[in-house]
Amino acid sequence: QSTWGFSARGLEENGPVKMGRVKTVQNKTFTTPRRPFEKERLDQELKLIGEYGLRNKREVWRVKYALAKIRKSARELLTLDEKEPKRLFEGNALLRRLVRIGVLDESKMKLDFVLGLRIEDFLERRLQTQVFKLGLAKSIHHARVLIRQRHIRVRKQVVNIPSFVVRLDSQKHIDFALSSPYGGGRAGRVKRKNAKKGSGGGEEEDED
Repeated sequence: QSTWGFSARGLEENGPVKMGRVKTVQNKTFTTPRRPFEKERLDQELKLIGEYGLRNKREVWRVKYALAKIRKSARELLTLDEKEPKRLFEGNALLRRLVRIGVLDESKMKLDFVLGLRIEDFLERRLQTQVFKLGLAKSIHHARVLIRQRHIRVRKQVVNIPSFVVRLDSQKHIDFALSSPYGGGRAGRVKRKNAKKGSGGGEEEDED
């Protein structure tokens, strides 16, 4: 018996077994718009990209898709009776999750309010937006650069994903990474090079 679960005898009888490509299950993360050239939607997407420093429209579509799925599940739960166990269990879980990530206010813990959520509510919870709003970056685009270059941590973990969703309890723990020059770590390559050059120049002057 081999490690792959085939017996040597079976291989001899049937010939060599061809190993096919293993199919990977990939879930959809976004959907493209049905009407690609709708002016109102194009303008809205462009505005969101500029306001929140997004890389491309796929990032907008991804949030829209997540919001659509949340709304859909809320609509389905609203069709059930208020005392239905499924509505009570799944509805509370959905509301608690939305409150935890700061999208929904605790005073609005009802499924009706879930239907009123907007795409901006989710974009506000991105790490990129939070870094800019906390004043750690000069602009929303600078915030993205800092995150990608591993200058930002959430609690003790360095996070280099601009779309990372910040929970309410983690919001106050966003800061510069300890290994970053901004957080008291080792100076950057260019700064070290300039310092070395400056110290070298000073020594030559002393010799003269």
